[in-house]
Amino acid sequence: MAYDPRLHIVLFQPEIPYNTGSVGRTCVAVGAKLWLVRPLGFRVDDYHLRRAGLDYWQHLEWQAVDDWPTLAEQLSGQQFWYFSKKATRSYVDVQLRRGDVLVFGSESQGLPDSILAEQPDRCLRIPTRDDVRSLNLSNSVAVAAYEALRQSGDLANRLHL
Repeated sequence: MAYDPRLHIVLFQPEIPYNTGSVGRTCVAVGAKLWLVRPLGFRVDDYHLRRAGLDYWQHLEWQAVDDWPTLAEQLSGQQFWYFSKKATRSYVDVQLRRGDVLVFGSESQGLPDSILAEQPDRCLRIPTRDDVRSLNLSNSVAVAAYEALRQSGDLANRLHL
C-alpha cells in the first residue's frame, strides 16, 4: 500500500543536521513526509542528523530532490504554503488541509525571493514579538504542522495512523 502522508514538509536547502533530524522526528509524529531540497549543509547519513531524529528516523518517510523544479514537479497538484519571516499573512488566517505542502527555507537565508514571488498569496508568517527575528526551523515546522492537523480535524482524531 502506498504511503498517504497527512502533510508534506519541505526543507529548502537546510544547513543544520540537528534541525533536520528534529523536523524528521516531528514528521513521524504527525504522519508527514519530509522532502529535502539540495544542496544540503550535511550528508544524509550524518551522525548528528540521525542523533537528533533519535530512533524515529527509521520510521520516517522522506525523499531528497536535486532542486526546486524537481520538487514542484513531484508535488504538482498539491497546495503549497511558503513560511517566511518576510510574509505578512499569518498562518492562522488560512485554511490548511490534509495533503498540503508546507515549505520552509534554510536556517540562515530562509526561502529565496524567487520562490516567494511565485505565489505571494501563499506566503505565511508565524507571528513573533519584534525582539525575535524568527523561530528555530524545527520549532516553526512543529507549529505549522500541528496547526494544519488541528484545522483538518486530525488532532481531534488523536492522530491514529
